[in-house]
Amino acid sequence: MPADKPSLPRRGPAPAVDRMSNAELARMVESEHPYRGKALFELSDRIPHDDDAATKVAMLSRLTSLRRARLFDRVSLAWSGIIALLAAETEHSRAVAYEAFGALDAEEQRDMLDYLEVSAIEQAHPRIA
Repeated sequence: MPADKPSLPRRGPAPAVDRMSNAELARMVESEHPYRGKALFELSDRIPHDDDAATKVAMLSRLTSLRRARLFDRVSLAWSGIIALLAAETEHSRAVAYEAFGALDAEEQRDMLDYLEVSAIEQAHPRIA
């Protein structure tokens, strides 16, 4: 490696999030752990079968740090959580998704509706492959 190019800091091995409890995953996200996205995605994967995971994702989506962290373009980690809640299509996940969406400021709400190509959050039925 050329001497003039600094190396990136090492993050260490990824934690085994699939073996962690919902509370442990939520703490990782809240503490802004370097693998907070991985923890959030693990919680999101649990939503269809776990109301506690859905509740935690909805609460985490309110964190300023997740609202600022971009996955790509306009899509934040907070949006990804809300989208996962909507996509799970359970009564609980949809209800907490609407609450989480309601906690976004008006501009974020407009942007997210535009991204989802709907005029109201209740019309959004995203699919996650």
